[in-house]
Amino acid sequence: MSSSQESVDLSQCQDFAGRWICLQTLGEGAYGEVKLLMHRVSKEMLAAKIIDLKKHKDTAQNVHKEVKIHGILDHTNIIKLYGNRHVPEMKLEIIYLEFAAGGELFNKIEPDYGMAHAEAQRYFKQLMLGVNYLHQRGVAHRDIKPENLLLDADGNLKISDFGLATIFRLKGKERLLDKRCGTLPYVAPEILIKPYRAQPADIWSCGIVLVAMAAGELPWDEPTSNCMEFNQWLMDHYLLITPWSKIENTLLSLMKKILTPDPHNRPTIEQIFNHPWMLKKLSKDQCTNSKQQDSPVLALSQPADTKSSRVDPQNILELFKTNGHNYFSQPTQNDDLLINSQIPFTQTHQKNEFPHLIKRMTRFFVKTSCEETIERLGAVLDSLLYTWSMDKAGLTISTVDNRKAKLVFKANVIEMQGKLLLNFRLSRGCGLEFKRRFLKLKKCLNDIILHSAVNF
Repeated sequence: MSSSQESVDLSQCQDFAGRWICLQTLGEGAYGEVKLLMHRVSKEMLAAKIIDLKKHKDTAQNVHKEVKIHGILDHTNIIKLYGNRHVPEMKLEIIYLEFAAGGELFNKIEPDYGMAHAEAQRYFKQLMLGVNYLHQRGVAHRDIKPENLLLDADGNLKISDFGLATIFRLKGKERLLDKRCGTLPYVAPEILIKPYRAQPADIWSCGIVLVAMAAGELPWDEPTSNCMEFNQWLMDHYLLITPWSKIENTLLSLMKKILTPDPHNRPTIEQIFNHPWMLKKLSKDQCTNSKQQDSPVLALSQPADTKSSRVDPQNILELFKTNGHNYFSQPTQNDDLLINSQIPFTQTHQKNEFPHLIKRMTRFFVKTSCEETIERLGAVLDSLLYTWSMDKAGLTISTVDNRKAKLVFKANVIEMQGKLLLNFRLSRGCGLEFKRRFLKLKKCLNDIILHSAVNF
């Protein structure tokens, strides 16, 4: 790691365990938080998923299952599990995971637009390879959606969050699943009505992700007869409505096959890879990131090459041996600063004043003071009838999305080398809906945005 990248004052970062320090909160959910950890000596990164076992009576059992399933997985398109630790005195379970420096996939999806098809094809191929590996191991994910798909520093897709995963095949014997779980717009219709086969259900969810990447919107709120958009799809009355009217015919034909209501008629992953759109060589100038290239179609009988752990196992051992530390410690300043040791310091990065920040589309510089920025943001939130509160960590903003589901996101102001950065991140809810709200807030705050600042 280049010394010119090391702009975080490590003296302000408290110990997490041993020589590991906590840089920031990456996210939070119903049962805990995900922290970014950095080894003080090696500068290696990992994510710590800290789960409060007191939140629900079944939490401990669910975490045990998640760790057992995730622990048997080793694939380049699946987030690596390094280990877990039980902290009985605090009733916590800590799961140590590979850090995905590229953030969530939904950050790459522009609402109502999506992304370049070359990018969508590349991510979808990687998603299919990861899901194919899961199914070969007899594992069903059961909650595939952009929020659970992460990107590493090189832009490679990684499947994450195995909290709803289960084993559907053991010693060659397959069982039907009966638990209704997942996220409604992404679940297959059979999940809601009867016992279902694991593989077609996961493949359906992947198809919805493909629609989101290609069109920047979800096709329906839920796959039931109560949903008009889903009924239009079933009756073939969809060609003149979005998202389908925005999608070219070859890709639309693939979506039509994947989103077949009868799971017995849904294509296998091997058949998906042989579809003309998947075999199509999309021109690289269609891809917004010139560094990204089409990934090769690997033979499905062979797992993709796995990369060895980027974190020294000896350093990870410190996390299991050290006692008596405050596991919720935070840096006292620069809450959202990231040092990305996995990205080489190239000429391109030298043009960026802030190379240690993950590239994200939900932040911008402002020309107002911190107090003025919070005041303006609060006024806009009030005008939009959003509920919000503020503490030392920043603003917590709550509203409902178009499905009347709860949407929660955070905002904080960060001082960066004499400039102020207004940063937003999703806490709970749909990533696409969060992006829509962010773009609306950004438009309302356009007069205080420092447009001359570097775009990252």
